[in-house]
Amino acid sequence: MKCCILTLGCKVNSYESEYIKEKFKENNYEIVDLKNKPDVTVINTCTVTNQSDSKSRKMIRLAKKTNPNSIIVVCGCAAEHHKNNIIDDEIDILIGNYNKSKIIDYVKEYINSNKKINTFTDMTKVDFEDMKINNFLNKTRAFVKIQDGCNNFCSYCIIPYMRGTIRSKNIDIAYEEIKSLVNNGYQEVVLTGIHTGSYGTGENFDLVDLIKRISMLDKLKRIRISSIEITELNDKFIEELKINNKICNHLHVPIQSGSNRILKLMNRKYNINEFINIINKIRKFRPNMNFTTDLIVGFPTETNTDFLKTIENLKKIGFSKIHTFPYSIRDNTPASTMKQVDDKIKKERAHKILELSNELENKYYNKFLNKTLDVLIEENKDEYSIGHTDNYIKVLINNKLEHNKFYKIKITSIVNNIVKGIIET
Repeated sequence: MKCCILTLGCKVNSYESEYIKEKFKENNYEIVDLKNKPDVTVINTCTVTNQSDSKSRKMIRLAKKTNPNSIIVVCGCAAEHHKNNIIDDEIDILIGNYNKSKIIDYVKEYINSNKKINTFTDMTKVDFEDMKINNFLNKTRAFVKIQDGCNNFCSYCIIPYMRGTIRSKNIDIAYEEIKSLVNNGYQEVVLTGIHTGSYGTGENFDLVDLIKRISMLDKLKRIRISSIEITELNDKFIEELKINNKICNHLHVPIQSGSNRILKLMNRKYNINEFINIINKIRKFRPNMNFTTDLIVGFPTETNTDFLKTIENLKKIGFSKIHTFPYSIRDNTPASTMKQVDDKIKKERAHKILELSNELENKYYNKFLNKTLDVLIEENKDEYSIGHTDNYIKVLINNKLEHNKFYKIKITSIVNNIVKGIIET
């Protein structure tokens, strides 16, 4: 029997899909791609934007068209969001964001009964769904989902309704999973969640407590955090950042807007001065910290003045990369009822931010020209290898180097934001 897992969206989905792969492998399924005629195809969907919904629908249609006899399983945020109108003849098993850990059981039930399965759970009443992975197929960096859900309810965002409220993996279970991954050869672990920095809310532990514990694992060289809110870069986290060199020199901190007026409409929990002050505080002791961010352009009522203020503040903060999203209406969110910005203006603003992002990225990379950095090799071809520094610079080296090994690499050139280096001798 063969199974194909197709994943859209965030790192949490990537982790969950990896768990699903392991469960199918334990049940003697071969993991294949779509063209190799899988008996079961699992599509783990995303709904964060209209484009995500569209990609999810296209993936479902493509899976069925490519393999008409494959059992089609659809799960995730788009399934949760559109559970009342996504039901059609193409889908055999439809679930939402809960019980992904039971997909193999649903497949067995479907094979035995040949009856479609359609099951959802009230996401406001669920506990953390424990999953444990032992390997991350073909990767040197292992994602570990430690948290799920969100309580922020930003006015543009539907994810709290799709994922439920904040809940966390028990710290002992998280530690044992990470310990197992490290013992299996992973030197870098990425802590991830829907709202990772809220880990431990309502419990007697928090994110820093987990970081301290896993830092004691000798073979673990890098601890990376997938994303963290500026409000969670509190004194306890900052003090740990000062003394713990295993925490990577890269933080992805979503800003969403550089205008205080828009931030308030978004129901974000900070203002620009607070954001800048925390970034500057960290740069005092980690001057090379790589800050990347998410930004929404064309949020309802965003004026040109708001947009220019955003550009001004993005430059002042000095992000190295800005992941930009034109505002996308999500039904039943407060922002969906506000005065909308014209799509053409959204596209123009997104293009300007992309240009700024490229400029800031190039400026950051050039700080490391002729410097020697530790690079963990993640891909190797016949003529070259690719890896990342701890501050998340992707480096191309013109040698075939050993996979999952650290090398001292001297940065020799940056062309069109492609960073190249050579082994330091």
